[in-house]
Amino acid sequence: MENNLDIKKMHENPPYGMIAILFFGAFVALLNNTLLNVALPAIMDEFDVKPSSVQWITTGYMLVNGILIPASAFLIQKFTNRSLFLIAMSLFTLGTTVALFAPSFWILVLARMIQASGSAVMMPLLMNVMLTAFPVERRGSAMGYFGLVMFTAPAIGPTLSGWIVETYSWRVLFAIVIPFGLITIIYAIFKLKNITPNRNVSLDLFSLVLSSLAFGGLLYGFSSAGDLGWDSPFVYGTIAVGAIALVIFILRQNSMIEPMLDFRIYKHPMFALSSAISIVISMAMFSGMILTPLYVQTVRGISPFHSGILMLPGAIVMGLMSPVTGRLFDKYGARIMAIIGLSITILTTFYLSKLGLESGYYYIMMLYTVRMIGMSLVMMPVMTNGLNQLPMESNPHGTAMNSTLQQISGAIGSALLLTVMTKRMESAGADLAAEAAASGNLPTTEAGLAEFQQEIGNQAMLNGINFAFLVATLIALVALILSFFIKRVTPPKMDVEYVQKTDTQEKGDGPTPAGV
Repeated sequence: MENNLDIKKMHENPPYGMIAILFFGAFVALLNNTLLNVALPAIMDEFDVKPSSVQWITTGYMLVNGILIPASAFLIQKFTNRSLFLIAMSLFTLGTTVALFAPSFWILVLARMIQASGSAVMMPLLMNVMLTAFPVERRGSAMGYFGLVMFTAPAIGPTLSGWIVETYSWRVLFAIVIPFGLITIIYAIFKLKNITPNRNVSLDLFSLVLSSLAFGGLLYGFSSAGDLGWDSPFVYGTIAVGAIALVIFILRQNSMIEPMLDFRIYKHPMFALSSAISIVISMAMFSGMILTPLYVQTVRGISPFHSGILMLPGAIVMGLMSPVTGRLFDKYGARIMAIIGLSITILTTFYLSKLGLESGYYYIMMLYTVRMIGMSLVMMPVMTNGLNQLPMESNPHGTAMNSTLQQISGAIGSALLLTVMTKRMESAGADLAAEAAASGNLPTTEAGLAEFQQEIGNQAMLNGINFAFLVATLIALVALILSFFIKRVTPPKMDVEYVQKTDTQEKGDGPTPAGV
């Protein structure tokens, strides 16, 4: 049987065409993640559902991601990259088609969950292929192009959807995705090959249940905290269930010879450090993506579409910077880049904590854009440096762990900073009202009172947003301190013996998945 795992030959001539297919599929899936955020009010009107119900369009999608991303390590080892990508892209396109014609709200929620079942494995699969296809000395450049997809696609979504929803129906958001999904599938059928090694691993169903409860519970709990409040039993109950299930899940994985998700990869110090920094940075990055639109739309009264336009340059620059930072990482390593990038991030986040009621539109755009440049210097270099320390057989576990932690830390960061903002806003509003009452400046007419309450509300929200940005500055400062401990790793040799061993094992066990 032909051995398609010739690592040395592949490193000399990486399969760029095949990787382009995976890039395009991942871009379409990630773009869809944020397309619906602006469309939720229109969906509420059409199906006559409440805000608490419409959130299931994003919550259902997120929960399926939380269940399947940790399982992606098993899937990547068990199945070939070709068969896994085709199944994932087919499920994503099927879900998109069902969503386009959804006759009821809950059918739409189901369609989104089908979409998520396909898109969940896209990023771990693509990252694992990149780690296999490129030698260590060129991984930075390769992962930089990965960052182009990872950061640009989600940020384009709100701007694009804002324009579409204002001009057409929300269903057009799904209609424009379907052709790209079909083209990707057809092209992949003819051009996609298998390059990742596979092993005859089995799935522990109890581990899958524990993983679903752990990561699904944590994601749902922290993501719901902003809407339901921390005193809601749905919030603290699901977080408690998730935390208990996570402890049991980790203990079980550490006791297994073939774990579903191997936590022993944290014995590699640079991978552990990169995970810690990535968690902190994800918390700070997602906070900016939430707090900035809140300020622009609520405090300043700018439309959602123009709010998206304000954030678009930052997303585009961050995406375009990713290939540059990849090449810089190959040359200089992650430490100096992380220090410079985090210093920029801290400075710009601090200035965002000083916004006023009259801060200029283009001034905010400039701050947000420079902040994203700073983050682009950190995210992929730090992540790649950590993955470089892992042996080849641990790559699926490393990519799955990174993707899972990014989802959870984003949810935690958003919930934490929204809570900080809300509490500060409440106390600031009470203080401002008390000051006005004490000074005798309360208006006497109904119209004047309404205007006064609006002014107090805007000032209180501004106070809350500024304080939340200040907390985000302190969070980013923690990452900066950690970055001084980064070392450029000497990665293990590309384990060709491992590849040959897995290929021989597959021959002995029956037809290898490489023949799929």
